Amino acid sequence: MINKMFDLTGKVALVTGGSKGLGLSMARALALAGADIVINSRNGDELDSAMAKILEGTDRKGFSLVADLFKRKDTISLAQEALEAMGRVDIIINNAGTNVPAPVDEIKDDDWDRLVELNLSAPMVLVRELAAQMKERRWGRIINISSIFGLCTKEARGVYSATKAGLIGITRTMAQDLGPWNITANAIAPGPISTPLTDRLVQGELREYFDSMVLLDRWGKPEDLMGPALLLASDAGSYITGSTLLVDGGWMTR
Repeated sequence: MINKMFDLTGKVALVTGGSKGLGLSMARALALAGADIVINSRNGDELDSAMAKILEGTDRKGFSLVADLFKRKDTISLAQEALEAMGRVDIIINNAGTNVPAPVDEIKDDDWDRLVELNLSAPMVLVRELAAQMKERRWGRIINISSIFGLCTKEARGVYSATKAGLIGITRTMAQDLGPWNITANAIAPGPISTPLTDRLVQGELREYFDSMVLLDRWGKPEDLMGPALLLASDAGSYITGSTLLVDGGWMTR
């Protein structure tokens, strides 16, 4: 009974930015639960090795393609090509995102526009493009990867916080708009997770600050997102919608 609740056999999951870090770990969790997987990356060289890691030891199918979600046309193409290749998309994990730290009076227009496009607009576009076929089957799961900085913030994190807070806001609207078709929409707000990106951006005194905010005396690992993603993607989380799940090592209790 318990295993069946988490079983994703017959489902197709699209995980943006699934070639590394959090995205790869979440895609791996869904593949182990029985889902076929679609991932994208801007770097085609890493897609084959990433998909091999995701599908290792399973009999699932995978489809990967180069798509730069800073570009609206690539985001639309990703949705269309995923449907053409797999016939359906049941689960969307909007994971792709980045950060360009800058004080609010030094934010560059190009940085603002690019982060809004990747962190906020691309998730909306993918859901807009893929919702209709979910409605037809009356089943769907949308998981938007936000951040604790969508709920709190710190100096020089204005663009990132704005996009991640916006992602939480539109997640609630997605839940309201799509709920009548048995489509759930939730956000995950990770705290400090050790990836090449965060290890590069968070150093020195800032690293010490992040360390001081975590109750568990360690940074998270990408694998710490596997269980939460599987919960929200499966029937085990079928009555959870419009929520933001903190995976932050206790940060938000400070």
